Amino acid sequence: MNSTDSATVLLSGGLDSTVLLHHVVKELGIPCVFALSFDYGQRHSRELMMARWQVDRLPAVREHHVLDLGIFRGLAAGATALVGGGPEVPDLDDLSEDELQQPPTYVPNRNMMLLSLAAAYAEARGCSTVYYGAQAQDRYGYWDCTGEFVARINDVLALNRGQAVRVEAPFAEKRKGEGVLLGMALGVDFAHTWSCYRGGGTPCLTCPTCVERERAFDEAGVADPLVAL
Repeated sequence: MNSTDSATVLLSGGLDSTVLLHHVVKELGIPCVFALSFDYGQRHSRELMMARWQVDRLPAVREHHVLDLGIFRGLAAGATALVGGGPEVPDLDDLSEDELQQPPTYVPNRNMMLLSLAAAYAEARGCSTVYYGAQAQDRYGYWDCTGEFVARINDVLALNRGQAVRVEAPFAEKRKGEGVLLGMALGVDFAHTWSCYRGGGTPCLTCPTCVERERAFDEAGVADPLVAL
């Protein structure tokens, strides 16, 4: 199979990566997709459950690989609220202006590590492209979700003397509300996505990603099915 007929998609099971998966399959029409998810010691497994649900309904997804990175829990211990054993997940409204630049939910070098592993996974399967669901946050941000970060990752990957893999982040400059609208057009079932950092039976509605998700659905003018349940 030609490398342009296949692609790897980083799939967390959250809103952005799920819309990205549907975009790659349905809008870009790539016939052979490899979905890659990571279990890196995050506080809950709700997103991974949603990722499995999504890929089971997309025949173009040839393989869904969940990579166990439990060792990362020890590496990042105490440095992030997203990994078990770290500080409690904060409410967005409790973050200071300085914390909004690099909030406690930032996971040290996680995205650089995940993209490096994704590039290895893609190259081994003959894919020339890794799709990454980085998205422009409205109220806070991570340096490893920016267009500049992706560009520099690609500078390094381009040093490959054989089949260089390229990272594409088509939503990096888009608002989350735009992602909701695109997902609706693509038929994404948002009831089977998960965003809340705290896990639980229902979204907490106060952690940073819950607030961003609520604002995104409000901007799109539709109700979030997870909140309506």
